[in-house]
Amino acid sequence: MERSWLDNRVRSRRKAVGGLTQAELAALAGVTRQTIVAIEHGKHAPSVALALKLASALSCQVEDLFVLRQEAPEAPIPGPD
Repeated sequence: MERSWLDNRVRSRRKAVGGLTQAELAALAGVTRQTIVAIEHGKHAPSVALALKLASALSCQVEDLFVLRQEAPEAPIPGPD
C-alpha cells in the first residue's frame, strides 16, 4: 500500500499575508491556536471545511496551502514561529 503525505504551506502563507499570528489565524478560522500549531507542524490534517476556512482567511486557494505527495517528505525544516 502506497502512503501519501500532506505537505502544507500554512505557516509561510500566514507570515506572507501581513504576518498574522497563529492566534489571529485561529480566530479567523474558528479554531484554537493549538489546532493551527498542529496543522503547521504536519501533526493534524484539517477537514475539508477547515481547509476552506484557512484558505479564505489567508486569501488563497486550498491548493495553495495543501499538496498531496506520494513520496516520503525529506526531513522537516525547522523554523521559528
